[in-house]
Amino acid sequence: MESFYGGDVRELYQELILDHNQSPRNFRKLNNPTCSAEGYNPLCGDTITVYLHLSEESSDKDVVIEDISFQGSGCAISKASASIMTAELKGKTITEAEAIFESFRATVTTAGDVPKDIGKLAVFAGVRKYPVRVKCATLAWHTLASSLKGAGKTVTTE
Repeated sequence: MESFYGGDVRELYQELILDHNQSPRNFRKLNNPTCSAEGYNPLCGDTITVYLHLSEESSDKDVVIEDISFQGSGCAISKASASIMTAELKGKTITEAEAIFESFRATVTTAGDVPKDIGKLAVFAGVRKYPVRVKCATLAWHTLASSLKGAGKTVTTE
């Protein structure tokens, strides 16, 4: 497998996925979230709820994700993606989160170089070879987007 940031991608991928699946970060329900949404991947059976606590809106600065968490069940890829997503986005502005989501989506769906601005999320680049797994990796992200839009309905990967 190709070298990535000086290491073997497959090995790094396996280590991070296993670690975040076994010990997911921010795996809890937030008390009094500002917004939340549910997601479902019928192909894999993954279910997720993303909870957000956002800063107050201000005319001179973007809204900040002060806290973010998730609950649910699913495959290792889905759970690890949600775990890493919450760790990467906590403290970021909505604008920054949207940009990271677009970079992540491009990483898992298109060939080409992996953006360095997505941190640990880069290990998911390998899922682009497996279209069914792309849905597992992006479920939490689509659920996050729905939460931010206040859509109020369950997101599905179909």
